[in-house]
Amino acid sequence: MKWSLQQLAIAKHKPFTFEETIELSNLKKLNPEIRSVYPVHVKGEVVYSGSLITFLLDVKGELILPCARTLADVRFSIDLQESVHFHPADEYVTTSVEQDDIHFFEGEMIDLIPAIEELILLEVPIQVFAEEGVEGPAPKSGKDWELFKHNEQKNRIDPRLADLAKFFEKE
Repeated sequence: MKWSLQQLAIAKHKPFTFEETIELSNLKKLNPEIRSVYPVHVKGEVVYSGSLITFLLDVKGELILPCARTLADVRFSIDLQESVHFHPADEYVTTSVEQDDIHFFEGEMIDLIPAIEELILLEVPIQVFAEEGVEGPAPKSGKDWELFKHNEQKNRIDPRLADLAKFFEKE
């Protein structure tokens, strides 16, 4: 998804739209939590105002992430509607868009892939959970701990406090 400034200059006079399905396997290197990336569908339009080039994007795809509890694979859908702004690095910025939201470029080519990768990485949650009953490779217990459901907790006595429960027993 690279365009030259000459190709994008069409957007000054008439709508410039695009639609592509791209592979973003590089996301697995950028975030080791991502186990797999399905092809991402990107649809967009280019708006050219002065020297500021704005891409209005609709990004849809799916990632495979690990469940925080069981480490099972969880499908996480991506559905974004964002705008990405590009501006030449050697020109002064005169726009109402915050400068933090502008990607600066040098030369005659604009590559949209890094900006799309950034948008997707920002959408990845800290934790995802598999549906109830899905088993994963994570152990269910270990030394001094055990995984149990919330309703099982009501009938359990903490082993550290078991001797204290005997204090109230009547002989």
